[in-house]
Amino acid sequence: MVEGNHRNTQAIINLKAIENNIVAERKRMSQEQKLFAVVKANAYGHGIIPIAKVAERAGAAGFCVAIVDEALALRAAGLDETILVLGVTPTNQACLLAENKISVAVGDLGYLQGALTYLKDTDQKLRIHLALDTGMGRIGFRNKEDLNEAITFINNNRNKFNFEGIFTHFATADSADEEYYKKQITTFNDLMSVVKKKPRYVHVANSAAALWHRECSGNVVRFGITMYGLNPSGEALELPQTFKAALSLTSEVAAIKQIGKGDSVGYGKTYTAEMNEWIATIPIGYADGWPRCMQGFKILIDGQYCEIVGRVCMDQIMVRVPYSVKVGTEVTLIGENQEEKITALDVAKYAKTISYEILCGISERVQRKYI
Repeated sequence: MVEGNHRNTQAIINLKAIENNIVAERKRMSQEQKLFAVVKANAYGHGIIPIAKVAERAGAAGFCVAIVDEALALRAAGLDETILVLGVTPTNQACLLAENKISVAVGDLGYLQGALTYLKDTDQKLRIHLALDTGMGRIGFRNKEDLNEAITFINNNRNKFNFEGIFTHFATADSADEEYYKKQITTFNDLMSVVKKKPRYVHVANSAAALWHRECSGNVVRFGITMYGLNPSGEALELPQTFKAALSLTSEVAAIKQIGKGDSVGYGKTYTAEMNEWIATIPIGYADGWPRCMQGFKILIDGQYCEIVGRVCMDQIMVRVPYSVKVGTEVTLIGENQEEKITALDVAKYAKTISYEILCGISERVQRKYI
């Protein structure tokens, strides 16, 4: 996608905030634990390579991604740490993964059997992290018999596989109700009873588990949304104040006009002025990841909350302002503006979603600026 470098709409990422969030989490961890920075989905919209590099400087021992191409991008950028692909990978990519020292999540024996046929073409071992499905229902082994069979298969083919890790993922670690979380812990411990020799990495803690379930076992924290300064639970549980949001989304007033009583704004004529009003046009729309449902939401212009009127367009929004603001005036959609503030969670609540989706949805057309 073409990046909008000649348009004054940008996601501003504070790299110091990312670094501080990692340092804060590492202080909370035990000395035996490692931190893997989760940089999938373009680092939750923040930019995978810049974020990975600052995470490396801040002490991250590895990275988690969702697809093979993200892992390859990190390798191409010169990052040598452990990289784990959390999503399912095709078995015909086993050689590519092994030769680039990329670790893969494996949730069934069939994958190992299929990968082995391709690994005959390389001298490199494929690094395996066995996934345990303790209640997420996504990928992973669900019973001890299947898990034991997979471990036996790996041990019988040690010349082709490196049993590097084993892990699970919690569905409700960000919930005040701990019943299902405790059930998953019990299931995990039961499954682990067949693992006679533990691999190098045993990891169960995502951001939420690391924040609110310090007692959970494992020597790796997969540090995701909180690395970017956001609360995994939304508002259900309290996020320590040491973690600060790293991303702001800003634009500018591109045009200003006065309309009269009875005049309408936008597609579908969904807004009609009740009096003479000033309307500012802002160069951001749903093609940039600003959801179409945000009509009626208030953004910040000149330190004042101003309502989006008319439907969000592909490339522009229209906003009712209290007076004739100057073209070029800064607009804040996420972040601070003259001591007033809009958070990604504020946007997510209005859009009836979660902050993850809002951040990941900021398209590549929006230029990233790093400070």
